[in-house]
Amino acid sequence: MKLLSIVLDRLEASNLAKKLATHKCVSQVFCLDLAQAKAWDNKELKSQEALLVIIGKFKKIKVILDKENPNISQNLTIAKLSQISTKSLEALQDITAPKLVSTRAQNIDEPTEVVNLDTALLSPAAKYGGLYAPINLPLISKKEFKKLSGMDYSKFALEIIKKFNFNISLNKFKKALERYERFDKSAVEIKKISKNLYINELWHGPTRAFKDMALQPFGQILSSLANGNKQLIMCATSGDTGPATLSSFENAKDIKVVCLYPKDGTSEVQRLQMVNQKAPNLKVIGIEGNFDDAQQALKTLLNDEEFKSALRDSGYNLSAANSVNFGRILFQIIYHIYVCVNINDNKEPIDIIVPSGNFGNALGAYYAKKMGANIGKIKIASNKNNILTQLFTTGVYDLNGKELIQTISPAMDILISSNVERLLFDKFGPVRTKELMDSLATDKKYVLNSDELAQLKAEFDAEYCDDDECMQNICKIAKTGILIDPHTATCLNLVDCDRLSVITSTAQWVKFTPSMIKALKNRASNDELADMELLASKYHVKIPKSIIKLFKEDEVHTTVVKKDQIKSNIIEWIKQ
Repeated sequence: MKLLSIVLDRLEASNLAKKLATHKCVSQVFCLDLAQAKAWDNKELKSQEALLVIIGKFKKIKVILDKENPNISQNLTIAKLSQISTKSLEALQDITAPKLVSTRAQNIDEPTEVVNLDTALLSPAAKYGGLYAPINLPLISKKEFKKLSGMDYSKFALEIIKKFNFNISLNKFKKALERYERFDKSAVEIKKISKNLYINELWHGPTRAFKDMALQPFGQILSSLANGNKQLIMCATSGDTGPATLSSFENAKDIKVVCLYPKDGTSEVQRLQMVNQKAPNLKVIGIEGNFDDAQQALKTLLNDEEFKSALRDSGYNLSAANSVNFGRILFQIIYHIYVCVNINDNKEPIDIIVPSGNFGNALGAYYAKKMGANIGKIKIASNKNNILTQLFTTGVYDLNGKELIQTISPAMDILISSNVERLLFDKFGPVRTKELMDSLATDKKYVLNSDELAQLKAEFDAEYCDDDECMQNICKIAKTGILIDPHTATCLNLVDCDRLSVITSTAQWVKFTPSMIKALKNRASNDELADMELLASKYHVKIPKSIIKLFKEDEVHTTVVKKDQIKSNIIEWIKQ
């Protein structure tokens, strides 16, 4: 049901949307400006007004509007699809299809630059240094959830993607999802640990980390969009994004990849997965610094006109494979919906616990919840680099006086979590988001007000786990016969035994054998491969051949540079 009304401004529409969403009677609310509203027949709007489109349950909406917004209720026009002209319906469908905009804006009256998915994938840097984020998300109905039950993961993913109505053909998405055939028997494996606790294993892809879930199909999509135009794909990694990106794009036609990693900031297996890559279109660069330095270098280069001009001179467009690219987030939404359907047909709320560094995985859960997945709390697990715990418990994001701490969960050794910006945008809008991000850039700090913090606390919990607790958690789960890696282990600190919970398992333990040996054997690992085989034998699991092979190969990429040498190093390689 489409309900049409007139409101004075977009802020009023936004506030109304929040009220209706709280009452669970509305799936989408859109506020259209004057130019968009011309699509509607016989509707004239004054310059300060906008057309409001509400999609939801009319009777329930009417009761709420009568009580809280009588002016809107009196002006309400009800229109079923059959009553809307073809031209207007096409306009409505185009307008209400998810669009991507910059997370930042200077003021509320500033014209919004709306882009389609293909543009955001190929050029992920948005206005004012922001990220592209959706201004609306599709809702999955109860009927559609029933239809999803029992589907294999690839078919399930395609059905979710259809809902977005993006401007990339379904055939391209279908081809991309065939990449899941490179995974183990199932792309996603859900294991029951106890009455109310499950583990969602997302690491059954080529590089044994959850990043494969997004980067394998993402790589195929980006390759299909190249259309003979050469692309340079960049990524910065704290350990898992790098191997997954390199694996996804190795030997891709017309695509080169540069991967930046902190030379002492990953596990040995993660490092070998990068530096052993032989494909000629891949370049791996170690940097003297930490992941935040690598990620900042990536963001700087994405907005560096001189750098992009040099690439264009060599015939290359610049894009990114990190979760700053919304294409990554799209695929990360899907598995959170999948777990809700497969555990209880989306009938009861499930707490999703995520080991978080850059916040992309948790953001995927948040978007999944907005689309209708029956998710209770989204719980953010951190290690000693607990910047997110501070944000979600106090409303303060403060980098002052903080130094990155190396832990046994290196992929979470992050202080600047890029995807939090998309959450701030979704909650507080682009102007407030720019204020907060500008404050972080100038003062290394931003502070939410009490209302903003309350909005975050309504949906998120956060806690951190130090290395000792992490090793205890590894031992605890090992007693059930299951080995979990040090990132997954941080989630145990947020489990509430009285609530149905799913731990998001992000990597296979084989990537972190020294930490596993320290936890389970209380000793140092002097021979990583031998110790890996020891644990595999005891717990009756197979070590992937791709992991064993890493220890028998020669390293290909030996370049390590200072931060100020990254740009020139890449340009020199591109020109070869």
